[in-house]
Amino acid sequence: MTLQQLRYIIKIVECGSISEAAKQLFISQPSLSNAVKELEAELGLEIFYRTPKGISLSVDGTEFLSYARQVIEQVELLEQRYLGKKPTKQLCSVSTQHYAFAVNAFVNLLKALDVDEYTFTLRETRTFEIIEDVKNLRSEIGIIYFSDFNKQVLNKLLKENHLHFNPLFEADPHVFISSAHPLAREKSVTLEDLDGFPFLAFEQGENNSFYFSEEILSTAPHKKTIYVSDRATLFNLLIGLNGYTICTGVLNSDLNGDNIISVPLETEEKMLVGWIANEKAHLSAIASDYIVELKRLIFEYGYTVLS
Repeated sequence: MTLQQLRYIIKIVECGSISEAAKQLFISQPSLSNAVKELEAELGLEIFYRTPKGISLSVDGTEFLSYARQVIEQVELLEQRYLGKKPTKQLCSVSTQHYAFAVNAFVNLLKALDVDEYTFTLRETRTFEIIEDVKNLRSEIGIIYFSDFNKQVLNKLLKENHLHFNPLFEADPHVFISSAHPLAREKSVTLEDLDGFPFLAFEQGENNSFYFSEEILSTAPHKKTIYVSDRATLFNLLIGLNGYTICTGVLNSDLNGDNIISVPLETEEKMLVGWIANEKAHLSAIASDYIVELKRLIFEYGYTVLS
């Protein structure tokens, strides 16, 4: 087992495929595949599952990756201390549902970094894909929410994939609407008040399920529904069509402007927002810093931080 092989495994996981990793490492795909197979044979375990659709980390591979990252981090610290090498680019990857506060924390973290180079990934994506990203360690952290409706199903899925949910805060549901919306001056609204307006929701792809919906009360009937794939489109439709979406109510005017406002929704439901991580993974220092910044922002927004 060599440090180079450990770096190969880390790069393959970062890229999500052997072919892309080979390109970035400037070696041939067969050479990289052979290096992985030699390591697996030496260790007597299967690091990657291989299917016609691609590769994914095995359970043993997930544990191995955690150790590999720690070894490489320690080697780099030794090289910086005794060989005077410059720090490598800091790496971190986060997958999240479409939350402005998750982006805001990311922005603040990068602004505070005192480094010349870094490589970060922020994926605003679907609920099922967030779970897959963290399961396969493409992302260190995933941000999702629990409700009374989805909690049992999501908890079961997380447990099956060796993932752990860490609560951040509990929110009363709100609606995002345009500041020019007919209901914009209301202190609170009901679903009946919103009945004639388009309901906007994030589509969940081929794994679509009410349990994976980013909007609480996902089973409530709506006369008009529009599914979108990104936050910018959703906000444009909120303004252009007097639409609405259901959310935590946490809104950042610096990132989203003053055209969108948050209005409390009259309901007994609650949203428990938290972050998930792989039970066998060791969070990098920068990922831990991101969690700290998330908590600081949540407190600043007036919510009680739960963990």
